Amino acid sequence: MPSTLSDTLRNLPPYVFAELDRLKADARARGATLVDLGIGSPNLQVAPGIIRAMAAAGEEPTSGAYPPFRATPGYFDAIADFMHARFGATVEPEAEALALSGAKEGIAQLVFALCNPGDVVLVPEIFYPVFARAPLLTGAEVRWVPMRPENDFVLDLDAISAADRKRAKILIANYPNNPTGARVEIDFHERAVEFCRRNDLLYVSDMAYSELTFGGRPAPSALEADPDREVTIEFHSCSKTFSMAGMRIGFAVGNHDAIEALAAYRTNVGYGTPTVMQAAATYALNHYAELVPATVAEYRARRDAMMSAFHAAGWNASPPPASMYLWLPIPEGTDDWEWVRTLIDEDGIVVTPGMAFGEGGKGYFRVSLVRDRDTLARAAATIGARREAMLQRA
Repeated sequence: MPSTLSDTLRNLPPYVFAELDRLKADARARGATLVDLGIGSPNLQVAPGIIRAMAAAGEEPTSGAYPPFRATPGYFDAIADFMHARFGATVEPEAEALALSGAKEGIAQLVFALCNPGDVVLVPEIFYPVFARAPLLTGAEVRWVPMRPENDFVLDLDAISAADRKRAKILIANYPNNPTGARVEIDFHERAVEFCRRNDLLYVSDMAYSELTFGGRPAPSALEADPDREVTIEFHSCSKTFSMAGMRIGFAVGNHDAIEALAAYRTNVGYGTPTVMQAAATYALNHYAELVPATVAEYRARRDAMMSAFHAAGWNASPPPASMYLWLPIPEGTDDWEWVRTLIDEDGIVVTPGMAFGEGGKGYFRVSLVRDRDTLARAAATIGARREAMLQRA
């Protein structure tokens, strides 16, 4: 049996998280105990009502049967109700929504469904890896959209060349943003929707962190700027909002043709999303107004605990307005990997190098707020002290 990877898979750029896993394994083999703030895996308890809904669905006589390809009736209703209550967006769920086993796979499958070799996908230059790796797996080309700190990490659509606009099929945006914690207001989505209309593109909005914002009005949906769903499809996830990452459940909602393409691809490679997980997500969406505030308050408190410790260590870093991450510059005179290795080897703290999120992320590192406040505050104090020592050495 052939054991070599396909040319497409073998030619992908190195996956930075694999190197990070190797560094962690080496440190643990040496006996190190690590505070792992690398991967954004929630450590908050899943709400009891969600667990009860999942358990009740599992006790149904038909729980072991194949799920419907698109969604259960209850999940369809919950998606439509959530989108209307939360964003004022009206959708026809049977035609404009789809259950997913996580937003990540849904985004990848949409790219597989729509892109041919040689097509262009417009991707933020600081990006969640699947945004770029899925196009590369199809043979499509990636063009980077500038996303700079001087513009608060908001995509610069005006910088996209006429040639790339002409060849592109998809524009991807992710706000609230992973990894930077940036957010946008509705005017950005209005510009993006108009950009896609003018250039005959599909606007793909990744809203995995839709509820994790701190202060100001809640994050808007791209569908608020495209109420007729002409050019927009949006991906939502229960992973971070409801701490259900291990349950692999989310949904896509928006443009009918894009939903149909995604559904067509999914029916060829899978058999829908487990019914019990849809029941859990149905409960979560139907009770979001009571479940979300405590989660947001906890992440805000964790963020503030770290920022206070940084400030006490003499580092006047700025807190992000959204997400469950801190996005911070590495000390001058070092590079991403030297900084990450030093924190692992000397301090037992794991962070993610900015280059894991593309060339645009070089010079930064990401901290995931996935431990309790006291642990995070201690980690921040240690990181702040290590930063000061490296700056003095430089």
